Amino acid sequence: MSSPSLSYAAVLRAPYARRTFGAALLGRLSYGMVPLSLTLAVAGATGSYATAGAAVALFGLAISVLSPVRARLIDRYGPRRALPPMAAGYALLLAALALVTVRHHVPAATVAVLALGAGVFPPPLGPVMRTLWSDLLPDRRLLQRAYSLDTVAEELLFVTGPLLAGLFAALLDPAVGVAVSAGLVLAGTIALVSSPVARSRSGGAVAAEDDLTPHRPRGGSFGGLGRPVALSAGIGMCLGALGLLVVAFAARRHEAAGAAWVEAALSVGSAAGGLAYGSLSWRAAARVRLPLLTTALAVPLAVAGVAPGLYVLSAVACVAGLFVAPALTTAYLLAEESAAPGGRTRAGTWVNTAFNAGSSAGAAAVGQLVGRLPLGWCFAAAAAPALLLALTALARRGGPARS
Repeated sequence: MSSPSLSYAAVLRAPYARRTFGAALLGRLSYGMVPLSLTLAVAGATGSYATAGAAVALFGLAISVLSPVRARLIDRYGPRRALPPMAAGYALLLAALALVTVRHHVPAATVAVLALGAGVFPPPLGPVMRTLWSDLLPDRRLLQRAYSLDTVAEELLFVTGPLLAGLFAALLDPAVGVAVSAGLVLAGTIALVSSPVARSRSGGAVAAEDDLTPHRPRGGSFGGLGRPVALSAGIGMCLGALGLLVVAFAARRHEAAGAAWVEAALSVGSAAGGLAYGSLSWRAAARVRLPLLTTALAVPLAVAGVAPGLYVLSAVACVAGLFVAPALTTAYLLAEESAAPGGRTRAGTWVNTAFNAGSSAGAAAVGQLVGRLPLGWCFAAAAAPALLLALTALARRGGPARS
């Protein structure tokens, strides 16, 4: 059990913690709102869901491909110098998207160019906040709690964001959700960089020294940064595929709306598991915990396809969800401890990028299997990459490591 000095309250009592964390959450709420808002706004303005899908795909592709570049700029120049120009460019292009999608019969090329441009600039507020947590909390036991709190809060933002987007779409116009997303990221970023802890990270010298002295991860391809990146990709593949499989499972039972309950059960399990995980002290090293947590997440989902109905599937999803936030928290911790002194933002960004890329790949791959294989086999196939990567990591766990 944790002592009061190592509680979540202790995390938030750290100097400037509430101010900095609140600012980061405000900006990150934009990322929970914008996908649905953008999809609805573009579909309404062009009359084509194909155009909307293409615009969101271009937006997401630019975000993923350029995320290491943005993280490198932050590690080199510090958040105070690098984040405001990114936030300004992102907010400006989202505002332009909101303006053009208020009208009807917008050219698809215009929307595509603006969406692609917006995807170039999003400030990586999540990785930056995790880097700042490591500055705020030198005690690694408190850092685990901070990362758990951060992961759970992010999970809740991605539940709240679509609800707000839907509310704006129903009561006003989907373009309003896009405009509000622009304002949120700009306000959150300005508040974040005004925090004293963000001002203290000037970047530059540390990052330059890191460029001259390359960091060599321990333990080969499954040591150092390779392990959290690979396993995050596996988790992303599993969860990305699950979203599509749940829809197919519900549709075959003529209960399409029930898919939302399964997704909600996964999120509830993740939040509960994340808070419980962060409140405990663990003797096993993070590099051992991560593949074990990945296995515990994937095994229930591998057999979920044999569930007799949506209630059972929701229960299985909740059990699997218990390990989602803990696995991602551990991946971020392991990336942070594996990073060179000037590369912590980049390390966390690679975990994010791997998860997002894995999610897209998992959804695309399982989409080719649904209709060709029994649904139970599709669930097993979706969990297989995460299980294989976890077992490989466990088999190569030799060598000393910090917990």
